[in-house]
Amino acid sequence: MHRPFEHDASVPAVRPHPAPAGGRWSRPPEPSRVDPAVLGALLARHGWQRRGGAPGRYARWTPPGPDGAGTSLLVPESRAFPDCEDLIGEALLALSRSSSPAARDVLVGLAVPSDEIHWWRDVPVGPAGAATWPAEEQLRSAARQMLLAGALAARGRAGYYGARHRGPAAASLEHVLVGPATGGRRLTAFVPVGAGRPLAVRLHQALYAVREAVDYQRATGGMDAFDGAVEAGASHELTEAIVGLVRGTEGARVAVAWAPGAGVPEGCAAPAEPVEFSPGDLAALREAGARYLRDEPSVPVRITGAVVRMRRSGPGGEGAVRIRVIAGAEVPHVRMTLDEESYRIAGHAHLVGLPVRVHGRLESRGGFRRLTGATGVVPVQVDEAERDRLMKSLQENLDFFEEACGGD
Repeated sequence: MHRPFEHDASVPAVRPHPAPAGGRWSRPPEPSRVDPAVLGALLARHGWQRRGGAPGRYARWTPPGPDGAGTSLLVPESRAFPDCEDLIGEALLALSRSSSPAARDVLVGLAVPSDEIHWWRDVPVGPAGAATWPAEEQLRSAARQMLLAGALAARGRAGYYGARHRGPAAASLEHVLVGPATGGRRLTAFVPVGAGRPLAVRLHQALYAVREAVDYQRATGGMDAFDGAVEAGASHELTEAIVGLVRGTEGARVAVAWAPGAGVPEGCAAPAEPVEFSPGDLAALREAGARYLRDEPSVPVRITGAVVRMRRSGPGGEGAVRIRVIAGAEVPHVRMTLDEESYRIAGHAHLVGLPVRVHGRLESRGGFRRLTGATGVVPVQVDEAERDRLMKSLQENLDFFEEACGGD
């Protein structure tokens, strides 16, 4: 029934748990690079309690909750005293050894100066504070949608973005750090100041604008305030994110806390009070989202792109073409219907490894993925590197294109 504990060469070794390589994530920040005032501000922000200390010299901090009984940090208030760096080093070491989530959040704020975005949802909790799987998933999903809406608004104002700017906006979230969703009720994202402050500022302003527009709609029945809120960053994507955050709760709040070492951005409040939404706001938010989706106009564009798909029902007549956008629109791909001559030009351009240029209107219906009224299809010369890449794509799909362009 039991084999002796011996290594069997035929059984692959268990992969070790991935651990971060030595670097700034595997140890506390260097004490010499930590501003005592920033450390104190972060401790206060994350619920640590100041319990006294010599005024103007030191402060003693204990963590929030019952864990704080036997733990304390002695933090200098400035670098004016000889033992300042030693005390900061001891405090950082204690934080790194603490099991408190509040300690981890402070260390993240010190390692990567960040604006913090906090979400709270008033939902029932399970045994011992555990969250149901759907509750935590809903919180994370709504938070990500909200960050994406802020990133989209930082790139330009629109009531509905669809596929526009979505790739670069999603890429801008790669450096955002996130903590655990505590009980499905609370989540914190750390947005690095260097790359992400425009996102945090735009989201902060857009949330306040949406809150004011909802209040106006509930008081007067009018939706006009949502039109003005677009300039502050409100959009279909943001209202959908707020609906996802609030749905199934007794209420939800969002707050942006600015990085202590970077100061408060121009035009933003300090401290920024949480923006609150309730289930009673859902009707107005849904109506606003539908309004943004319906009213966003089509956009005249001149797109340059590589043909990646062609299809038509017979050997002649008009056909459908899909192109990968190289320039002219902030979307990765667009579809269009071309007349027989334009379809032939597009097919031949692809066969010789050239992209095409086409004029039309980018339709909001379908997420700005369709070009209507396509005219003026012409091949475009490109540099050798791009041409080689296009020819490689052609070789990989040669059978498909021979079939699609056959008879022309």
